[in-house]
Amino acid sequence: MNNREAMRDGVRQAYTTIAGRPLNEPLFPTGRALAENLGYPADLLDTLPTVSVEAFCGVSNVSLFAEIPEAATVLDLGAGAGLDTLIAAKRAGKSGKVIAIDFSEAMLARARLAISEAQATNVEARLADAEELPVADASVDVVIVNGIFNLNPYRERIFSELARVVRPGGIVFAAELILSAAFTQKQRSDSTNWFS
Repeated sequence: MNNREAMRDGVRQAYTTIAGRPLNEPLFPTGRALAENLGYPADLLDTLPTVSVEAFCGVSNVSLFAEIPEAATVLDLGAGAGLDTLIAAKRAGKSGKVIAIDFSEAMLARARLAISEAQATNVEARLADAEELPVADASVDVVIVNGIFNLNPYRERIFSELARVVRPGGIVFAAELILSAAFTQKQRSDSTNWFS
């Protein structure tokens, strides 16, 4: 197995673990406390299914700051447990549509349960890798991405796919963690560090 695939498998396993046991000491901050810390209002989180809130793993509140017009077709790339998906679905309205894509079957199962609990009829959840999107060319108005680029070794292909699926005049809203200082040589050579 090459390093890229080993990284992808490690990330998928981490998210599968969080999806299965979100309240057990995760590898990194997750859940409602993280969402509130990132600026999601508590009263908004109260309206969302617990199954999506307790396994939230984002890096920002992208579904709140993104410009999502009524009736838009929205792609939530790296949808996880569906918290941003459901917010985007409310913002797009019944005449809009949200396509939630994630590469973790366990996270997508949570998202599907949350979609069902929220009775969100304008959402489709699809299992796929970010660099091979099951989405038609030029079919999306708005893309939201909440922290997947650092965790995917095929970033260039993701950007190509986003360019393919976004309509002319469409827009991508993305949030990501960035380094405040360069890694040391030791950190760069650590194969367990996803960000090196």
